[in-house]
Amino acid sequence: MAQVSASRWQRKKDARPSEILDAALTLFVEKGFSATKMEDIARAAGVTKGTPYLYFQNKEEIFKAMVRHHLSSRLNAFVELEQQHTGPVGELLQILLLKWWDEVGATPAAGLCKLAIAEATNFPELARFYSTEVISPCLSMIEHILRRGMDSGEFRVLPIASSSDALLAPLVMAMTWAHSFAKVVPDVCGYSHQYSRAHLSEALQLVLQGLKNPTYEN
Repeated sequence: MAQVSASRWQRKKDARPSEILDAALTLFVEKGFSATKMEDIARAAGVTKGTPYLYFQNKEEIFKAMVRHHLSSRLNAFVELEQQHTGPVGELLQILLLKWWDEVGATPAAGLCKLAIAEATNFPELARFYSTEVISPCLSMIEHILRRGMDSGEFRVLPIASSSDALLAPLVMAMTWAHSFAKVVPDVCGYSHQYSRAHLSEALQLVLQGLKNPTYEN
């Protein structure tokens, strides 16, 4: 009986870091990073005031841990997918960007994008961390894919920076909007800005049409 109780206690202890990160993510996105206190996180996670400090030194470390968990790890997996893909490059871009929506954009983790933008000037160290962990690797991967498309002749000669922005803008807009204006202004200009997978797929198709080399034959 004692062994069973010890096993349950260990499982609960192992789950605490994730519970703390989930609670912190909700509070950071809703209240802002500066307005959220460690004791608020503990209360939301259902643990004692000092428990978060057993796993994380401060709020900054919590932010970094959630970025690594939700975003950096997925980007690493996406790089592997990109390396393994042997089909058309346009198809690869669609797979990766819609997969990001499924795994991040349509989940609470999308709030990290809005949070990073909103708090960048207030917490420049965290902004630099987010840039290093998320923005730079993402842009590097997209750049590599675009050059791969140009080398194969599938894409026309492209301005890399502008093309990368055009591909990522709908996704960034959707994640930011969902955790800002959509909360208070769901309808703009008479129609709903409720972003969905289909909405993003349509936007991506428009951009891909502009990237394609009209003389390319697969």
